[in-house]
Amino acid sequence: MGPSNPDKDFPYWLVLLGGLMVWMFYQVWANDLYSQVMGTLSKGIRITVLVTLIGFFMASLTGLILAVMSLSRSIILRQIARFYIEIVRGIPIIVLLLYVAFVVAPAVVYAINWALEPLGADPWRTRDFPLLWRATLALAIGYSAFIAEVFRAGIQSVEPGQIEAAEALGLSRWQRFRQIVFPQAIRTILPPLGNDFVAMVKDSSLVSVLGVSDITQLGKVTAAGNFRYFETYNIVALIYLTLTITLSLGLRRLERQMRDKPH
Repeated sequence: MGPSNPDKDFPYWLVLLGGLMVWMFYQVWANDLYSQVMGTLSKGIRITVLVTLIGFFMASLTGLILAVMSLSRSIILRQIARFYIEIVRGIPIIVLLLYVAFVVAPAVVYAINWALEPLGADPWRTRDFPLLWRATLALAIGYSAFIAEVFRAGIQSVEPGQIEAAEALGLSRWQRFRQIVFPQAIRTILPPLGNDFVAMVKDSSLVSVLGVSDITQLGKVTAAGNFRYFETYNIVALIYLTLTITLSLGLRRLERQMRDKPH
């Protein structure tokens, strides 16, 4: 009996989930309460998407830099990268959010004022650093450590012999990375990187603890006002499911295309 191929399974789970979501969207269309709640919560979708896209871009860029540092020939760079990764991975995201919002942000404002004081510029105030950007920065910092490990594992999955052959051909380190290493590493990197992207969509709900008006925060405010917790949080869950399932299916399709693409 040969190994099973999950890619060829009929997606019964998707049919069941799709039916449930269709029923929920029908309720939004037919029920005035559901429709009103959806209209209110839809205003938070832009914030959730904005926080996720900017945060993930910053986290991916930082993670790639950290991965390169962790594989550097310099022990100093390797130790700096490892120090950052281990510290950040050990702190819960919600604690990191609060720390960045109420410790790092005031420290940054103080440093900016200290630098601008000799120039006679108007001083910054802590409230000039919006909570939205503090939350986005915290998510980027938190996820960068995990994404760094994803990039590192992907880069190390490339056969050393290919890198040595490229070096023998006279390719520079940047050329070796761009033409040899990264195109092959991305096949290993993409699945866990996609998982982190979907996870950040969900973890973006944590910015609600800072009062940022994302989907979750608007849901809490709406439920506290109308006392219809069942209907309100059904819509909150529906919006997040729509975002994450759409992303997951798109990433799975992209992953399958890259796997089937000839090397």
